[in-house]
Amino acid sequence: MLNNKKILIGIGGGIAVYRVAELVRLLQKQGALVRCVMTKSAMEFVQPLTFEALTSEKVHTELFDLTSEREMGHIQLARWADLLVVAPATANLMAKLAYGIADDLLTTLYQAGPKKTLLAPAMNPEMWASEATVRNRKLLKHCCFIGPISGVVACGEKGVGRLAEPEQIMHAIYSAVYALTQGSHLAGQHWVINAGATHEYWDSIRFISNPASGKTGFALAACAAARGAKVSLIAGPNTPTLTPYRVQRYDVVSANDMLHASHSLAKNADAFVASAAVGDFSFKEPLKHKFKRGQQKTINVTLQNNPDIVKHIAQMTQRPKAVIAFAAETEKHIEYATKKMLSKKVDAIYANDVSNMASDQSAGFWLQGQQCSEVPVMDKWQLASWLVDAIMRLKKNEKE
Repeated sequence: MLNNKKILIGIGGGIAVYRVAELVRLLQKQGALVRCVMTKSAMEFVQPLTFEALTSEKVHTELFDLTSEREMGHIQLARWADLLVVAPATANLMAKLAYGIADDLLTTLYQAGPKKTLLAPAMNPEMWASEATVRNRKLLKHCCFIGPISGVVACGEKGVGRLAEPEQIMHAIYSAVYALTQGSHLAGQHWVINAGATHEYWDSIRFISNPASGKTGFALAACAAARGAKVSLIAGPNTPTLTPYRVQRYDVVSANDMLHASHSLAKNADAFVASAAVGDFSFKEPLKHKFKRGQQKTINVTLQNNPDIVKHIAQMTQRPKAVIAFAAETEKHIEYATKKMLSKKVDAIYANDVSNMASDQSAGFWLQGQQCSEVPVMDKWQLASWLVDAIMRLKKNEKE
């Protein structure tokens, strides 16, 4: 996801500094090269040794460190980074950045590369809503922002001021780095993606479903958004709680719920990606209340077919420009996926094994027209990037 990308973390002085350590670990897991700069206030909460242990790199703390100036001065450090991430960005730090005050290493670094900065604010809700902070945010309009989010802050008060979750910040970093290094290739496009399983209830608490986690769909949404697309994500039950950066989420439960949401959102969309593992059947006569065990010795239920969402979308009047299906099979993956692609009249299909459900990796086959490409085993974030690239090529070829 961020392989060999150079991320410079500027750590401000706030109680949320503890959560930045988790962010560093997530970035490293995604292949990023991470270096840290700490303010004096940040060192009141955590010692530099913590981040040196995590990154295996020297933590920079002093503007006038002669050794550092010889080896890597503050200008070179700013130029080294693909992105400067300030987390937590306190009210004080934001004020300094907004008015060009460069009185320590972090604020000086910002002056050397302000156009590639992501701010992750964290502060008391009243401080975030104050007139001064609102004004400073407007002055920092060239920066990207992630958060703050609503929740309980360290002082016990509740409101908007909590540091965004580390995974949310990581998504924002990915989007910002991609835009800076690759460009916003999907700017102006609308992609609709569904993800996860569906629940079909028999009574008020019992349902039939499958193990799908929605990980691939959520990664697809994050990757498409990182490339500049407006993304609508239709999420089934038990999918990740964290919504990817700059993605609009719509939660649904049943196959019918997902059909209605898909039909409404996919009209004239640039791409509809049906990654969800929609249940094939539902109960014909669901019960309104909980069925008590022992009421009957045997229970007979009647199942009915659920709507075929991707087929419906592919044949709708205001059809999306590209419709991509998924096929999870236990055998004859290419054969069954080919039949599905033709019968549903979709533009391409990704076929994989049902064993990939709920796992962190996937492998399968990409079928497009008469072509079939094998997709090797890879992390689902890598797979999402691979699939978005494939869909972009598909759309480009259709235009030509």
